[in-house]
Parts: sequence; C-alpha cells; structure tokens
Amino acid sequence: MTPLTVSVIAFERLRWNHAGAKEQAIKDTFGLSATRYYQARNAVLDDAEALVLDPQTVNRLRRLRDAGRQRRAS
Repeated sequence: MTPLTVSVIAFERLRWNHAGAKEQAIKDTFGLSATRYYQARNAVLDDAEALVLDPQTVNRLRRLRDAGRQRRAS
C-alpha cells in the first residue's frame, strides 16, 4: 500500500463546509491542482488495497464516480 493511497483515503473521509474549501485543502495538502488530485484519487479507487483499507469510503467514492460518468454519458 502506497503512502498516497493512505493519504487520499484519509483526506476523503473529511467533510467540507464551504465551497472551495476542499480545493484549497487539496493544494495545501498534496501540492496538486484539483484536476491532478482527482486523477490520482481515481487511480487509488481502482486499487484493491484501498478497498481493504476503507471499504466504506472507497465504495462511496466509486458510486459517486460512476454516477458522474453515467450523467456525462447521457
């Protein structure tokens, strides 16, 4: 399991109260743009070790990702 996997899963457990707060936290925490972070996050979601680490969070994020893909496809 990579440190990035652990960090991303821990980060995704957090809740954000204000618009833009998560994007700023992404920059501060990972030093990445939001686009790059979400690309990395999607790679983590496809990692079987992430599912073992936190199945509830990974499955929630997979459902959200899949719903977004379906919306864009239709």
